[in-house]
Amino acid sequence: MIFTGKVDIAAPAETVFDTVTDFEALARQARRKGAVMRRLDAGTAAGPDMRWETDFRFRGKDRHMDARVTRFIRPEEMAFEARSRGFDLLVTMQVVALAATRARLHVTVEAHPRTLGARLLLQSARLGQSTLEARFQQRLEAFCAALHAPAGV
Repeated sequence: MIFTGKVDIAAPAETVFDTVTDFEALARQARRKGAVMRRLDAGTAAGPDMRWETDFRFRGKDRHMDARVTRFIRPEEMAFEARSRGFDLLVTMQVVALAATRARLHVTVEAHPRTLGARLLLQSARLGQSTLEARFQQRLEAFCAALHAPAGV
């Protein structure tokens, strides 16, 4: 199953890319929601081969996910793969400069089931795919709204 979304942002492409690849800020946000994230690689700078191990609660169950950055082309594209017990995920983010102070963020999430239970879950999700895609777009827009807001707000 593939979800795609795009949002136009009133910020330069480099700023958008730096914000969506600010992994420390994203980890702090995840921790506020109850997730536990551990960075596994020794590097400190953002780039390819960054790795994380994440534990979180979803739909009443404890989940575990391993993720790694597979592609990092500043300031245009970043991709990472994530693996959980039931799914393999491929997330791609592309930033396109529309003007000096406008950019478009394209996000694609591909979910591939690894177990029979995950396959059944995706099959039932396909029945409500339009609703899930709308929800995905809303969450992407909410995430990008922070890029529009002035710092400190």
